[in-house]
Amino acid sequence: MSLFEKQNSEFIHRHIGPHESETRQMLKAIGEPSLEALVNKTVPPAIRMSKALNIPAAISEHEYLQLLKDISLKNKTYKNYIGQGYYDNIVPSVILRNVFENPGWYTQYTPYQAEISQGRLESLLNFQTMVADLTGLPLTNASLLDEATAAAEAMTMFFNTLNRDHDHIERAKFFVDNETFPQTKDVLVTRAVPVGIEVVFGDYKTATIDKSYFGALVQYPNDKGSIEDYRSFIARVHEADAFVVMTTDLLALTLLTPPGELGADVACGSAQRFGVPLGFGGPHAAFFAAKDEFKRNIPGRIIGVSIDAQGDRALRMALQTREQHIKREKATSNICTAQALLANMAAMYAVYHGPAGLKDIAKRVTVLANALAEELQAEGYEVLHDNFFDTVVFKVDDAAAIQAKADEAGINFRYYNKNLVGISLDESTTLSDVLDILLLLDQPNEHTVAGFSVSEDAGLYHLPTGLTRTSPFLTHPVFNTHHSETEMMRYIKQLENKDLSLNTSMISLGSCTMKLNAASEMIPLSWAHWSKIHPFAPASQTEGYQQIITELSEYLCQITAFDACSLQPNSGAQGEYAGLLVIRDYFASRGESHRNVMLIPISAHGTNPASAVMAGMKVVVVKALENGYIDVDDLKAKAAQYSKELAGIMITYPSTYGVYEETVKEITDIIHQHGGQVYMDGANMNAQVGLTAPGLIGADVCHLNLHKTFAIPHGGGGPGMGPICVKQHLAPYLPGHVSLGGKNAVSAAPYGSASILLISYGYIRMLGQEGTKLSTEYAILNANYMRARLQEEYEILYTNHNGQCAHEFIVDLRPFKKSAEIEAEDVAKRLMDYGFHAPTLSFPVPGTIMIEPTESENKAELDRFCDALLSIREEIRAIEEGKADKKDNALKNAPHTQFVITADEWKHGYTRQQAAFPLPYIRSNKFWPSVARVNNTHGDRNLICTCEPVSSYAEVEAQ
Repeated sequence: MSLFEKQNSEFIHRHIGPHESETRQMLKAIGEPSLEALVNKTVPPAIRMSKALNIPAAISEHEYLQLLKDISLKNKTYKNYIGQGYYDNIVPSVILRNVFENPGWYTQYTPYQAEISQGRLESLLNFQTMVADLTGLPLTNASLLDEATAAAEAMTMFFNTLNRDHDHIERAKFFVDNETFPQTKDVLVTRAVPVGIEVVFGDYKTATIDKSYFGALVQYPNDKGSIEDYRSFIARVHEADAFVVMTTDLLALTLLTPPGELGADVACGSAQRFGVPLGFGGPHAAFFAAKDEFKRNIPGRIIGVSIDAQGDRALRMALQTREQHIKREKATSNICTAQALLANMAAMYAVYHGPAGLKDIAKRVTVLANALAEELQAEGYEVLHDNFFDTVVFKVDDAAAIQAKADEAGINFRYYNKNLVGISLDESTTLSDVLDILLLLDQPNEHTVAGFSVSEDAGLYHLPTGLTRTSPFLTHPVFNTHHSETEMMRYIKQLENKDLSLNTSMISLGSCTMKLNAASEMIPLSWAHWSKIHPFAPASQTEGYQQIITELSEYLCQITAFDACSLQPNSGAQGEYAGLLVIRDYFASRGESHRNVMLIPISAHGTNPASAVMAGMKVVVVKALENGYIDVDDLKAKAAQYSKELAGIMITYPSTYGVYEETVKEITDIIHQHGGQVYMDGANMNAQVGLTAPGLIGADVCHLNLHKTFAIPHGGGGPGMGPICVKQHLAPYLPGHVSLGGKNAVSAAPYGSASILLISYGYIRMLGQEGTKLSTEYAILNANYMRARLQEEYEILYTNHNGQCAHEFIVDLRPFKKSAEIEAEDVAKRLMDYGFHAPTLSFPVPGTIMIEPTESENKAELDRFCDALLSIREEIRAIEEGKADKKDNALKNAPHTQFVITADEWKHGYTRQQAAFPLPYIRSNKFWPSVARVNNTHGDRNLICTCEPVSSYAEVEAQ
């Protein structure tokens, strides 16, 4: 290899952890002579790829960044006044640098392990408090995917509340006001049809709501910017015992009466304009607030306040029994990925500006909108509404002529039709910008705007006095303290220090694939030519994005051996749902709508059955054998039993048990023989790329978790992307979008969270044909090396006939409950004392841990983790042999905080050093959990999901 070829492949060896000598040592420990021999004994030959992936060769990081800079310049950064739920804003530099661009925040995992997640949990609690205060509703979650899907979640929640028996739907109608964002209408219809909801569009002023309706949606301010008083309409809906959701705008709510005070049951929308870049549609955090009566049904994650083992205040994810992975086919939502990173940015934006700062921003926006409207009227234009916040809609003779002039000036307006133009102002709009707009629109009547100015004394007279906000908001000290950059920087760092992320140590979560999120993949996201593009900008302005979308789609089709791709779904669960809708629509086109039975193995991901129910399908569970494989005999029997109604099967490959099932082609053949389609869950795609593919094993559609296999970071619980790839016969049924002249959208923006597609594009381009395959091979190597090191002391549950696992494996901890009264949770919490996040806990098998090291960890880190587990095994053995107490031991009391270790009193039968520094390596890199073991039951019994008054902190300390 020449020096220049070495440079091109440099990223491969920076992404993959083990170097050459480590690889040899690891193979020796496994007992295999080469990486090729290991792979041959792991992946069944019948499903292996016969040729190399048809994707480009690797390029260097420097070359990639230059390439992406060149592509970005094909996008045109016009001044955007399109609005429609997406607004330019000013991302505070202290948040951009210390949160958005900081691996300490973007490489965190979902905070299921609360003791090492207190920082992001506090920030998400701030987010919930911000949303509750601004909406006037007490119960909020820690973000959803986007405004349109949040509205759909509200609709579904109402529907399920009033229609307990889905086989006999008594109240099927859902009213949606005409003046609602088009993309929200589109997603609502998509979500409604499969479950039997009838969406009725109309004018809220004249609509008749009777007992056949279960709910209604209105927008505040509405699609054309008008601020409507919905109080009497809400009362009419409530008289019919139905519910109301209001989609709304957080910035506007600093000045307007909040939905909760108007009587709404739910308020939802996007937090994007609180300091999150446009990014051609995402990622952005949606918010969702509800009345307290919905606490058992609200979708997504709720951050709640509890106490730890020391009686101190601690945060956690509350009411987890609502989650889809527990309820499975009885779940009413399939939400899995949230938008935690972006929710944290929005929360920090509110912390930094505070209530007064937010109100000032809102006032500047609406004062400029007022001035713009007054000048337009003076120039002879007819402004459509008297009451508005940021959006001025006016009548014109020829919108096309105005659009031509605006394009020439580098300005985007919104064109409703040939005679109606909308201009939405935002935080970034200046007095000079408004002057530019007026000069562009100046009528040929010699009216001049040379003397145009804005008087703040004019007041906010286009806000209706009856809807002006009088209630306070963001009164908690956290929103009134950190307003200098020094204070803000330290607050962000203080929270970051409480959290374990990939810049601390490996996170070996099975099926979650917490691999390297390389800096060169991440850097371009901050560039203006990617971050400042509106999702509904004309195609002529988005050629850079279109190139990335086209090429990435082609690469993903090559990798999956499929023919077509949709990049719209903005989470893995959305991808599942979209894939099932494709199957549903395919059968409908063939006159086979009766095919609605979906076979789902008992080992499947929790979101699988939830997604199937949302797609209007009936779930039939398929048994698993003792070795974790799908029970083919049971599958044959169920496929035959439901042959005429069979829609398909949902499988994960390799299986969730971490094994490549040799029977997979037989399984897919059985389904096809009975007329069904095969859906493959792409959660474990990191064990397929370059070696096999869904298309080769007989699948018809799959979703891909780009936040797993393709290196998009988890961000503390989101963002995610879940594109779907399909065979040619399913291509016509991929999601469309109203902005592109289509329908059946599953996300608010046509390409989901488009800006983070750059990360996966960079991952593929810098690894190339060779590196993507090597990544899969090293994922298999690393997993089998850890398996080999641990198998003498722990029982490894599932391996293939050669004794190998795939890219992950399951360690059985159940025997220790009998021998030492040690639970899997005790091992998980004890790992924190060793500086590690626990592997996936009790999934797919209760009482186990599932370990996935990924290809990015080197041998030294794998050894540290194995050493930790082997040391914990010795601690368990001490309990088994009576050398340590079954109740008072290092595992039962884990994790140990620095406050516990340094306390004046120590009553335990083991030493402080054994508690905090059980192995030598910990001394040089000690991570301290910030709270002791969290009391989950206390938090659920005493649900608090917003920031408590400062006095409550003192009350906890006094207990």
